[in-house]
Amino acid sequence: MNENELRGLVEKLVEQMAGNIDADKIENIVRNGCVNDANGSNSDNRNDNNDRDEYIDDITEVDIKKQLLVKNPKDREAYLDMKAKTPARIGIGRAGVRYKTETILRFRADHAAAQDAVFSYVSEDFIKQNALFEVATLCKDKDEYLTRPDLGRKFCEKTMDKIKSEVVRNQKVLLVVGDGLSSAAIEANYKNCADSIKQGLKMYGIELGESTIFVKHCRVGSMDQLGEELDCEVVCMLIGERPGLVTAESMSAYIAYRPKIGMAEAKRTVISNIHSGGTTAVEAGAHIAELIKTMLDKKASGIDLK
Repeated sequence: MNENELRGLVEKLVEQMAGNIDADKIENIVRNGCVNDANGSNSDNRNDNNDRDEYIDDITEVDIKKQLLVKNPKDREAYLDMKAKTPARIGIGRAGVRYKTETILRFRADHAAAQDAVFSYVSEDFIKQNALFEVATLCKDKDEYLTRPDLGRKFCEKTMDKIKSEVVRNQKVLLVVGDGLSSAAIEANYKNCADSIKQGLKMYGIELGESTIFVKHCRVGSMDQLGEELDCEVVCMLIGERPGLVTAESMSAYIAYRPKIGMAEAKRTVISNIHSGGTTAVEAGAHIAELIKTMLDKKASGIDLK
């Protein structure tokens, strides 16, 4: 389309929307690529001052378990009862044969939160505030972490020397924190869970090491190298789970007795879904402390723990 054709098209469109406009204004439309109103003011700047104080409500703050978007439901109470029992997106209604706009926006917002949880990092302030001893696996960045899980299970020799200089060997219980696939999960749940674990172990008379290791670009298997080289009896790792549309803040605890490199996954005991809508951090911490005591008593973990 040449310039004359474009000018003619714009003129017709503008005439339909705003009535007749003189040639000078049409020329300005073509040149600047924006439509001015009849007074020559740019529509993009209209009401600019009023818009500055406005904002869009955070759609993720809505509790979808209590939100019913079906128009005129036959049994509203039964619908809400079902929604209260599942995080599944039921009772979302429709607009014709399509999802409602609010449903699509919530889906996209939850998906974006899940992506952010994977690609963001635990903040340095959080690490300092919780007095965590920070180290990193062999992964150089998030891309390598996601594409090379094997590197997320290993530490270089220099890093292991650094760990050995800071962390006491032959501990009865070593607590490790890993960012995993959700930094948001660690920031949301670690402190309450760790405090509950420490309180529970103290009640059982079990000593916990002073240093808590924070592993950047962490996979679960990295606990095996730590346990083997530090000769710990029990290693408990709190790590961010892969986020989903239900929550981006779910954390898991992997606990193993005498972990070592090459250990079978079945030798680990796992507590998953630690988040505000699942097992709460405080409740999980109490259960973890009890499990650690049982492992120390029976000298076993995973499927060997009977």
